[in-house]
Amino acid sequence: MTNHTTHATISVTVDVVLFCMYNTTLHILLIERKYPPYAGAWAIPGGFVDADESLAHAARRELFEETNVSDVYIEQFYTFGDPGRDPRRQSVSVAHIGLCRTPPQLATSDETPQVQWHPLTQLPPVLAFDHHQIIAMAWSRLQAQLESTTIAFELLPTQFTIADVHHVYQQILGESLDFATFQRALTATGTLIPAPDQTQHHFCLKPDLGAGQFIFRWRDARHAIA
Repeated sequence: MTNHTTHATISVTVDVVLFCMYNTTLHILLIERKYPPYAGAWAIPGGFVDADESLAHAARRELFEETNVSDVYIEQFYTFGDPGRDPRRQSVSVAHIGLCRTPPQLATSDETPQVQWHPLTQLPPVLAFDHHQIIAMAWSRLQAQLESTTIAFELLPTQFTIADVHHVYQQILGESLDFATFQRALTATGTLIPAPDQTQHHFCLKPDLGAGQFIFRWRDARHAIA
């Protein structure tokens, strides 16, 4: 029989891996930690969950308090609970994926001397806690969702060309995709709607393919593909 009086007190935290297309490549947002543990190290935004606070609210609150970022797509994707992940005490981190359509205005805080975008494939060699593991799993989760959802459109503005979508998919997957094949497959999903204004387009990531292309917006189904 379990002795319930010996159960450890475990802290609950949230972390947010925020992805964004920045200078045509996929980046994530990192903060510099001011205080121990890992003072001076880069980390993903996050912190402790307050009493009577939902996990979703805590994730958005921590992201805003540490970086000034708000109004972005966020979803929970995994829980990390290795007993040694936090040298202060045993803690569980409920990790979230965040996606933003355009790079938002960033700001530092009392706890974050620096807030910067970092290319996903060129991260600092040392990150705080188990954040390399969290980022790797977030990227893997994002890749897996491309097959059956339209979640990648959360990295695009409201109007775009198929060339833009093609480039974002390649960035997420980390590999080249044949453009003609991709265009046929994407069109067949029925998720694209011709944009009413064919002159409003400021996001062409691939000028060689985007010039003269039809401009679309996406049919919001959050995010399943029928």
